Amino acid sequence: MIPERVEEPQVCRLSEARRTVEPCSMVIFGASGDLTFRKLIPALYHDFKEKLLPAEFRVVGFARREKTTESWRAELRQALEQFSRTKPVDEEVWAAFARHLFYCQGDLADPIAYARLEQLLSAPGNPALRCNLVCYLAIPPSQFGLAAEHLHRAGLLQRNDPANGSPRGWQRIVVEKPFGHDLASAQALNRDLTRFAAEPQIFRIDHYLGKETVQNILMFRFSNALFERLWHRDAIDHVQLTVSEAHGVDQRGGYYEEAGALRDMVQNHLLQVLSLIAMEPPVSLDAEAIRDEKVKLLRSIRLFSPEDVARHVVRGQYRAGTLNGVPQPAYRQEPRVRPDSNVETYVALKLFIDNWRWSGVPFFLRTGKALPRSASEVRIQFRRTPHVLFAAQCGPKLDPNSLTLRLQPNEGIILHFNGKVPGTTIAVRPVRMHFSYDAEFGAYTPEAYERLLLEAIAGDATLFIRRDEVEIAWQIADSIRAGWQDKPLSDREFYAAGTWGPVAAEDLLAQTGHAWREPMVIKPST
Repeated sequence: MIPERVEEPQVCRLSEARRTVEPCSMVIFGASGDLTFRKLIPALYHDFKEKLLPAEFRVVGFARREKTTESWRAELRQALEQFSRTKPVDEEVWAAFARHLFYCQGDLADPIAYARLEQLLSAPGNPALRCNLVCYLAIPPSQFGLAAEHLHRAGLLQRNDPANGSPRGWQRIVVEKPFGHDLASAQALNRDLTRFAAEPQIFRIDHYLGKETVQNILMFRFSNALFERLWHRDAIDHVQLTVSEAHGVDQRGGYYEEAGALRDMVQNHLLQVLSLIAMEPPVSLDAEAIRDEKVKLLRSIRLFSPEDVARHVVRGQYRAGTLNGVPQPAYRQEPRVRPDSNVETYVALKLFIDNWRWSGVPFFLRTGKALPRSASEVRIQFRRTPHVLFAAQCGPKLDPNSLTLRLQPNEGIILHFNGKVPGTTIAVRPVRMHFSYDAEFGAYTPEAYERLLLEAIAGDATLFIRRDEVEIAWQIADSIRAGWQDKPLSDREFYAAGTWGPVAAEDLLAQTGHAWREPMVIKPST
């Protein structure tokens, strides 16, 4: 008997040909902060373990607290035990990695501290470790300009266009969100940074773009003709994007009082995912070609008038309730929250994209805290079949086809369609085909920062946000805030913790005969 021939999947590798990592130093400003311990050092450790970092590199922590290199390394080792995605920590790998870690104590406003930093970077060795720099500003946005100016004065940051090269090597600045709190403040931050660095040298992080499943959106759309031919107004009824969090603000009440869900989630994460879902095909895979299309998409989103906000945007705030069987206090009872706070912990909105592909297709976005479970997914709801044959007999019981991109957790892609129930009678029921990342590729999924730090070192800005992207997103968010005008929350905008949001959010979709689809409960693949 001739055994059946199993065809091996053909893998086309794209990134290795494009990414080169040169010897360099990474300076982390805010090296004593949570981000460094929880995300940055664990990400660099795993990149080192996978042999993805340059053969020669340095990581220099810069912070005010008095520490030695040895004591900082010891703190990082302890943090890695807690925050590494693989346990236990490989002692041999850590010992080799730790030799690349150094500490420089100093205040951000002290020129002498930058002179010490320059001296440390100029230690004997490969001159590229002094000339090629990634400056990671894990500090408040109000200090971005201060750090950039002192780096420039110390000769560690030169304003140049990386496309033209530089005999003095290259320097890049990586900054974290929040990038401003409105359009005016974002523009001011951009002006501060571009005084000392050209736009191509500035890498603005949104960690959502580093997630494997978010990166897969472009691959899924533009390498599969089957779905791309359906990706337009003639086939799609509407799109739902949900990012839910099954916890309250916890100890972040002070931050949330300043930000709220609109600034914290909608202006960045949700609009970034939306731009990838709805953008036009780029002319190439180059960073600027992709970012050009994202900007075009964001520019096509219809801005909200005050009347539009009243009709198409819902905010909410959680009251006391129960989350997974545990009592959850109301937002106004959380630490560092005003007892009469009007800040939103939930936002739902209907927006329209005024271009040829999406004309008339509503996009429903929602995000909130203290919801029943944490999940991020995009549901593409296709138009219903004509009202004949099965649709004529089943009516609304015949579920429309849909495609769900599950971004987290239990990442995957699910196609929903209708099938006949086995038996002697004719009965139809929704069924699903489920692609699971774990089942197909194994459980290994790198953390977002592992990819983002590598791309910053390589100088590939594809997964980072450009200046005009930031400013357009703030323009959209500001038009919503202007419609709220500090109006108090109504009773229909409060929701009990552990529920899917306020009644007003259900009304938002009911106006056009739609309803929210709850994120599915998907069991991990075995």
